[in-house]
Amino acid sequence: METLAAVIETLNLKKTYMLDSLPIHALRGIDLKVEKGDLISILGPSGCGKSTLLNMLGALDKPTEGRVIIEGTDISSFNSGQLSELRRKIGFVFQFFNLIPRYTAKKNVEMPLIIAGMKKKQRSEKSENLLVSVGLKDRINHKATALSGGERQRVAIARALANNPSYLLMDEPTGNTDSKTSQEIVDLIKTLNREDEVTTIIVTHDRQVAKQTKRILKMLDGQIVES
Repeated sequence: METLAAVIETLNLKKTYMLDSLPIHALRGIDLKVEKGDLISILGPSGCGKSTLLNMLGALDKPTEGRVIIEGTDISSFNSGQLSELRRKIGFVFQFFNLIPRYTAKKNVEMPLIIAGMKKKQRSEKSENLLVSVGLKDRINHKATALSGGERQRVAIARALANNPSYLLMDEPTGNTDSKTSQEIVDLIKTLNREDEVTTIIVTHDRQVAKQTKRILKMLDGQIVES
């Protein structure tokens, strides 16, 4: 069976934070390979380093030691411009949505398109199409404050897809939803992964979510203890 080249790889990845002069070892040497089209869950309890690892993979934070290699390139030496360009390939869905409350669902999805310089008519059409694709046809012009937790999560997913990312990184995407909405979001993620071949990594503490992915990585105390 042919082995595919890794599109994301980490080598001996470590992250240490200082808290009142005490070192907190969030990551203790992570070696990870992600292939194109993977659907991976990172499973573990709160505080085990899952979100820290996701931030490293998304170029939102830098390691204390080790390397993050994306599409064959070590990103540790990237300047701010190169990191910004890289992040346009990555759709990030945060645990608490990070939507702008006073903006409509459509306006929230448009934000990365505005930053990318897309013309008004194009970004209007694209944001509406994305919201329809995540099942929010009737909520396009509702403000974020008027949406349920599950609806806000769908807006966050639509926004993450705005720049046609190659990678989708998701931090507890079902953490603030009931079981029915949670399953609907997982089904949506699986469809995106299957039909659009978006390489997807999900951080979760929910075993029911994890068991529906192609690979499960179990983390404990800053290390991957089982794959």
